[in-house]
Amino acid sequence: MSSRGSWLANANETVTALVADMAADPWGRFSPSVYETGRIVALTPSLPGHAERVGFLLREQHGDGRWGGPGDYDIVPTLSATHALLTETSRPGAHPEVARAAERGVRALADRLRLNTLLPDTVAIELMVPGLVDDINAHLERLGRPPLTSPKGTYADLLAQLRTAVSQGHPLPEKLLHSLEIVGAPAQSAPFVKPVHGRVVGCSPAATAVWLGDEAVRDERNPCVRYLRAVQEPGGGVPVAAPLALFERSWVLSTLVSAGLDVRVPRELVDGLHAAFSPEGAAGGDGLPPDVDDTATALYALALLGSPRSPESLWHYEADDHFRCFPEERTPSTSANAHVLQAIGASLGLDLPDRERYVAAAKTLTRWLGERQDADGGWHDKWHASPFYATACCATALAEYGGADGNKAVRRAVDWLLATQRKDGSWGRWNGTREETAYAVKTLLHQGVPTTEATVRAAARGAAHLLTTDGDTTHPPLWHDKDLYTPLRIVEVEIIAALYLAHNDVRVTSLMPAVLERAGAC
Repeated sequence: MSSRGSWLANANETVTALVADMAADPWGRFSPSVYETGRIVALTPSLPGHAERVGFLLREQHGDGRWGGPGDYDIVPTLSATHALLTETSRPGAHPEVARAAERGVRALADRLRLNTLLPDTVAIELMVPGLVDDINAHLERLGRPPLTSPKGTYADLLAQLRTAVSQGHPLPEKLLHSLEIVGAPAQSAPFVKPVHGRVVGCSPAATAVWLGDEAVRDERNPCVRYLRAVQEPGGGVPVAAPLALFERSWVLSTLVSAGLDVRVPRELVDGLHAAFSPEGAAGGDGLPPDVDDTATALYALALLGSPRSPESLWHYEADDHFRCFPEERTPSTSANAHVLQAIGASLGLDLPDRERYVAAAKTLTRWLGERQDADGGWHDKWHASPFYATACCATALAEYGGADGNKAVRRAVDWLLATQRKDGSWGRWNGTREETAYAVKTLLHQGVPTTEATVRAAARGAAHLLTTDGDTTHPPLWHDKDLYTPLRIVEVEIIAALYLAHNDVRVTSLMPAVLERAGAC
């Protein structure tokens, strides 16, 4: 097609600019979080920008009084925002709309928590929910209102033990620092907490705020205060985690290179990935402990960039038949183990000591991922709400490095993708989204995935949907942390990579010339 060369040139220019922008950004681009913003409203009203944060919570409330969602993903943000606004109503000069929004939140929670609801597998939810329910109930008691009840699957007793331990000077496990705000007042100035670079606790605005306390946030010379101000968006929201440079950079670079995009990667990005490693691997951001998912993704990115390093740090996370994200993990991750399979597979060309151990681990992971495949052919995961994310991670890893056993699972995944495509060509758990559609298109066009007329046609329809919705930059939050969030650069790159693969496939372009002509003219 006449537009093909210009489209590819534009794509390469776009991603080169994106990578340069990413290299200059120490924080990463992530959507604002209702949960995290609510915690800062409640904890540190003296922090500059308070009115903007309150305004953010008011704007984000749904008509039925909830925040967040869909499904049970509304519980944590609704608890956080409701508590924050109830706390705000007890302060002098609160706007009447704050009280009205808080009342709507209380009513919504009373209805929601009466249900026998299943809590989603988000970070620290089993401790976060009972703590927030208790905090709201303290306000309701003051107002003479009946209390809320905690849903099943929460651990109020364990939270009380953690709070007592901290108040007595005992340190918390490093991974709990990301959710330090659940400890409340005992966490303020806790001596075992050492902010990374003197500015951030647990890679979290809320954790940093609870450690500082409201008095300390009035000192704008404090590096932690400067951090909190830097991560707040003009609209008042703050992200659920920041900075997450390694997570974002590893993912973006591995996605671009694996798709075949000709992108110029600044040397400092490659050096930065190497520098993030300790003997235990790499952490996704400042104040987080190393974990297997970020370690594996960084290893895979470095291998694709032609600057590989030994994957031996992965052994710190080896379990009997899979790899843990971190020690004492509550539930395993399918996507993290898929990333480990990619990291190991991409490293097998190196001169590795004990190479047979890596070969055996790849076979074990292939078997484990196959056993975790859903009956319908997809996968689910603890780090994302959508099965299309988990399926893309697992199916592409197995297509590359799973051998014959992996191919069986890939074929089942392809059948599931074909069966779940929507009439408009999109894919999505609740509604069709550009992010989930990109995952499906990338999977169907991935090298090693079986090609049929049906897969080509489905990929063409998916690519056409991405092109006809070009310009839509609203990406519903689907990624798991303490709240659902969107890693905006990562999602943008996933869409670019899917379209690049589609545009590079003559079988796909032959089915959608008019749409691709339009894309080439953009």
